[in-house]
Amino acid sequence: MDIYDDRGLQWAATHASAGRRAEAESFAARVSAGAVRIDLGCGAGRYLPHLGRPVIGFDASAVMLEACRNSVPDALFVLGDVEHLPFVRGSIGGAWSWMTHLQVPRLRLPMALWEVHRVLAVGAPFEIQLLEGEYEGHALADDEVGGRFFAGWRPDQLVDVVTGAGFEIEPGSLVVSGDEVRLRAVRARTLANTVADGMRLLICGVNPSLYSADVGIGYGRPGNRFWTAARAAGIVTRDRDPVDALIAHGMGMTDFVKRPTRTAAEVTPEEYRSGFARVDRLVEWLQPGAVCFVGLSGWRTAVNPKAVAGLQPELIGGRPAYVMPSTSGLNARTTPAELAGHLEAAWEIAGQG
Repeated sequence: MDIYDDRGLQWAATHASAGRRAEAESFAARVSAGAVRIDLGCGAGRYLPHLGRPVIGFDASAVMLEACRNSVPDALFVLGDVEHLPFVRGSIGGAWSWMTHLQVPRLRLPMALWEVHRVLAVGAPFEIQLLEGEYEGHALADDEVGGRFFAGWRPDQLVDVVTGAGFEIEPGSLVVSGDEVRLRAVRARTLANTVADGMRLLICGVNPSLYSADVGIGYGRPGNRFWTAARAAGIVTRDRDPVDALIAHGMGMTDFVKRPTRTAAEVTPEEYRSGFARVDRLVEWLQPGAVCFVGLSGWRTAVNPKAVAGLQPELIGGRPAYVMPSTSGLNARTTPAELAGHLEAAWEIAGQG
């Protein structure tokens, strides 16, 4: 953040007017009355006066926050990293990210948005604006400050990542304006992907249960045997900790369908097919060693109705696909040892890629 500490105020002085004031005020109106909203990457406070109250100005530059305190004294200010938000789960009523997450490398944006999903309350609005396009690096020709990192996004890619992060995008809100792309969304009652570059194995479930969606952990219900089997297979060490599984072991997690239900039987064939296409694009982008689909129903509906458990002849995103039985406690036919064996087999295949 040395660039902003050294030159940020000079840039802010020439961009003092709130360029998207109407959008900021519209966002403020969508936040529940009395709920805390946050300006992620508030800079010198360009939008803070228009986001409603109570409001948190969040930034990685102490110099910029000090300028905010002088101009917007009724806000709360927090110094921190947008990829590691220091707030408890569900404590924020709305998040405004205006040309902030464009400074997160593309491969790290899914987990940065996982953080936003984690701290927002269900139904909370989220607005994001980024650089549109394919550029990524430190030498953007039009950078008035100079030396800053920027990552551009195609609109279709951004939609996939925001959806995967557990947000429902407001219809018609995706807008490309000049070199900017922006959209409006709400924090859904669902799970956010835990995915990154370099994954050894990506676990894909059918869809979250209501319980898992509410606790923020895939296969979170105590009766589900996924984490017990994963620990027995030696592919994770911590119980019910998807972030540790990703960072320490290279095991990512996603779902065919983001809509949570009481049982997988409530998922429609069209949801399976649409979800499979999104997961296929995710795999093609991040290229894990292999993908393990937990539960046969999704794969049978979207790919091969005659599929049996094991390595599949079809690929997904160019990577090997392994299908295993459901780990639900309702699937009493499959023993814990058999479930662990399937995960061991998928892990071994993933290591060969």
